[in-house]
Amino acid sequence: MAAVETGKKIKESIGKASTMKQIEFTFRAPEAKKVYIAGTFNDWNPKLMLMKKDKDGTWRILIKLTPGRYEYKYFVDGTWAQDVPAAEVVPNPFGTNNCVITVA
Repeated sequence: MAAVETGKKIKESIGKASTMKQIEFTFRAPEAKKVYIAGTFNDWNPKLMLMKKDKDGTWRILIKLTPGRYEYKYFVDGTWAQDVPAAEVVPNPFGTNNCVITVA
């Protein structure tokens, strides 16, 4: 299974401290049964942050993050997958890449 389209949007968190940002992660995988996101923001727990699937097969989740640099990957039906068009990736100890997002 391959991601057809991914993306992320940064939105200011309304009513929260000005240092918090609400980040939307998206991962297009219409055939997937479950998609989670894991990264440095949740100690790489692949079962903690379940994403929600919309009617066109795009999985979404909003995560509140403080400014900083975060590595992440998607956990799709029990298999790790990276954000294919991610602007930045870094190698990990497992011989694959992690995606990187910087929150300003």
